[in-house]
Amino acid sequence: MKIDPNARYLASHEWARPEGDLYVVGVSDDAQEELGDVVFVDLPKPGATFSRGEVFGVIESVKAANDLYCPVGGEVVAVNTELGAHPESVNQDPYGAGWLIKVKPSDPADWEALVTAVAYGQDHP
Repeated sequence: MKIDPNARYLASHEWARPEGDLYVVGVSDDAQEELGDVVFVDLPKPGATFSRGEVFGVIESVKAANDLYCPVGGEVVAVNTELGAHPESVNQDPYGAGWLIKVKPSDPADWEALVTAVAYGQDHP
């Protein structure tokens, strides 16, 4: 399992990584492995706002559909529209081309509340 050392994680396997004054959000390598082949991702439109831990979308695989939980609260400022045509990017590159949304955070404390990469790796060897 790959872990992005610059990201922090929710227990539900979503990650957030700082990028300037935004956070890039996706699902962990562990999550995409458990899901199997991703066939569809339902994401919000830019401008939508979410609280930390709130459902912001759905990811569907050949096995199941799962809710996606926002690791940091704030406004969605970008959505990975490439996933509409290429949802498999989540499987192939969950920390790169398979990113889901970018969020302008509303509360910096949300980042501090997330699980560090080291702790996440220990919980999900």
